[in-house]
Amino acid sequence: MSNLFLKAFITLVATGSFKLALGQPNKMQMFRLNQVQLLQSPFLSAEQTDLEYMLKLEPDRLLAPFLREAGLAPKAQSYGNWENTGLDGHTGGHYLTALAQMYAATGSAECKKRMDYMLGELARCQLNNRNGYVGGIPGGMYMWAQMKAGDFSEFNKKWVPWYNLHKLFAGLRDCYLLAGNRQAKAIFLHLADWANEEISGLAEKQMQNMLNTEHGGMDEVLADAYALSGNHKYLVLAEKFCHKQVLDALKLHEDKLTGLHANTQIPKVIGFERIAELTNDTSYSSAASFFWRTVVNNRTISLGGNSVKEHFNPSDDFSSMIESEQGPETCNSNNMLKLSKMLFVDEGKPEYMHFYERLLYNHILSSQHSVTGGFVYFTPIHPQHYRVYSSVDESFWCCVGTGMENHGKYGELIYTHKNDNIYVNLFIPSSLNWKENGIKLIQQNKFPDEEQTNIKIEAAGSKRFTLFVRKPVWVKSAAFAIRINGKEINNLTYSGGCAGVNRIWHKGDKVTITLPMTNSAEYLPDHSGWVSFLHGPIVLAAPTDTTNMPGLFASGSRWGHIASGPLYALTRSPLLIENGTDPAAELKKVAGKEMEFKIGDITEQPQFKNLKLIPFYKVHDTRYMLYWPITTQDNIQKKEAELAALDETYLKLAPLTIDQVSPGEQQPENDHHLLFDISQTGLTRNIHWRSATGKFSYQMRYNPAAKFLRIAYNASDKNCSFDILVNKIKVAHIVSEESQENTFTNKEYPLPAGQVGPLYVEFVATDGMKTAAVSDIRIMR
Repeated sequence: MSNLFLKAFITLVATGSFKLALGQPNKMQMFRLNQVQLLQSPFLSAEQTDLEYMLKLEPDRLLAPFLREAGLAPKAQSYGNWENTGLDGHTGGHYLTALAQMYAATGSAECKKRMDYMLGELARCQLNNRNGYVGGIPGGMYMWAQMKAGDFSEFNKKWVPWYNLHKLFAGLRDCYLLAGNRQAKAIFLHLADWANEEISGLAEKQMQNMLNTEHGGMDEVLADAYALSGNHKYLVLAEKFCHKQVLDALKLHEDKLTGLHANTQIPKVIGFERIAELTNDTSYSSAASFFWRTVVNNRTISLGGNSVKEHFNPSDDFSSMIESEQGPETCNSNNMLKLSKMLFVDEGKPEYMHFYERLLYNHILSSQHSVTGGFVYFTPIHPQHYRVYSSVDESFWCCVGTGMENHGKYGELIYTHKNDNIYVNLFIPSSLNWKENGIKLIQQNKFPDEEQTNIKIEAAGSKRFTLFVRKPVWVKSAAFAIRINGKEINNLTYSGGCAGVNRIWHKGDKVTITLPMTNSAEYLPDHSGWVSFLHGPIVLAAPTDTTNMPGLFASGSRWGHIASGPLYALTRSPLLIENGTDPAAELKKVAGKEMEFKIGDITEQPQFKNLKLIPFYKVHDTRYMLYWPITTQDNIQKKEAELAALDETYLKLAPLTIDQVSPGEQQPENDHHLLFDISQTGLTRNIHWRSATGKFSYQMRYNPAAKFLRIAYNASDKNCSFDILVNKIKVAHIVSEESQENTFTNKEYPLPAGQVGPLYVEFVATDGMKTAAVSDIRIMR
């Protein structure tokens, strides 16, 4: 990039936050986490529950992969699950971030003790490696040496190596920025130096091909290395990690996201925005803001989440999300929250805060079990399905790592400031102590149970400033009011969606903000007949029943994060009948209950008329309704036929399936230990597939009931000749035939007799041709 320059000289304050030393008078600024303390509310409870979960983990077990790979003796056995099946060490990086956040937010001495200890051990690993590298990737030193020489054969066998390493980069950065640990900065910059040397000999084409594999926010953390050090080489390195296939389309404001792995893309875009912050390059910031708009406006459901089976579904067809047990992934929302924060601080537009609030209350807050602290991976919207929660010592998914982070940073954006003025962005009980300006305020409420919040000025030194309060889009506009010491203020100043009061403030001043909430109904982004209900910013859901929910608290199995209990047929769903009015008008508050509603007046089936809708973040350990099918009285039969057709498409095979993999989809392939040689992936009519001129294989589950192998492949593919093998025994040979264009067909083959243990299903091209595009593989009863 030409004409690069810093926006301003960036320094590090003692508490570890980025700060523009030269100041930008009209720039929104965040407060540090240690300046904001949560008070009694669901958010404080979530923070405390998260801390309890974190402290049950053993640092030495999280450190074991790093010591092992550095040739040092581990002090404890590594954890299992994703921590010893290829993504070894990723949780340790997340844990560093979570410890730093909790120390900043709560002052926990135990968090600081653990953080300092882990950093000391990581420094020891880095020293023993002698080249700046530190990581837990199995066989990482050999793999990185091969990759540096341009040989990606080992890299392609590993489970997303740069993604794994990004978690450590981010954890080290956060330990310095949030907790002021200088050893973390030293390890971080040495690791960045290693990364710079590692890819120094790669051609641009090799680099871009490598970036097709999930790599987290490597562009972001390397841009942060530039900000921390002022060394321009890190900015050059950050730009080398920008994936042009994604960036170039976003710069042109083109949405080419359908079929892409969602949480592979979001961290890339966070990196684009970070580079924009440091360079004033508007092409990067334009790409980031366009991505945010298209995801939020076209690909996001009411609770703020996105994706089906971790991939962006077509923006004009959400049927796969309705049918799947693998709805929005929590990691996606962790990163969308981060991107929204960055864009809000950069641009100050109210829509970023509106979405941030929606996501925070409804997906983030709901993704932690209120008692055990277990974290949620997928949040299904399939009617009457349920969620699974992680178990300490057993579950080490990506969403456990981001889960530990999510609930330690609730204080980051409740308040911001611009010049000497304070902005109240969120109505979360908390105290703000702005010592530099001699101002302290306390916000208390029972929101959303009570539709107001109260702010008391504890210290102000008789100082003049403007207190801005966000006026939410969900508030009843005419009834929104601000009172100071009991007197309503009529001459409010509005700026960026906020109402401001400019005055000389005194200790003891009391501000009351009335926030009367409206009911609303939101349809899916494809405008199909599925509706979700909200009261203010709070998504409402109805618990239904608690039967047959196996794996509610996950074991250490590879697939434990998926709610594998039976999916109820859509034809069994509560059906709503609209009567020409806004469905939200039919939402009735239950007498004597602040946040409990009924919608029985427009519910068709008698057995569902008494369902109660409550805040989704309070719904745990149960099946639930979040999106409801809705139609008119005249179209009930048509709607029932539509639901039956969806059941036929998606649910027919579920009871007969022992294991299933979707070739071409990242996580299912990782879960089934994909191996390949000269293989390609693609997307046809929103169907992922994999083919090969060499071969590819998966490890699949077996049980004694297994009888058949079922595959789906594109019968229209030409010049195809391939064998299908199970545990090296050929079960089929397929030669392509003339067929209609892009026609996927299903075939079943008996499994070889006498098989026990895992089934290795392999597709091998023969006769110098290729395999067909295979889209679905199942082991069937």
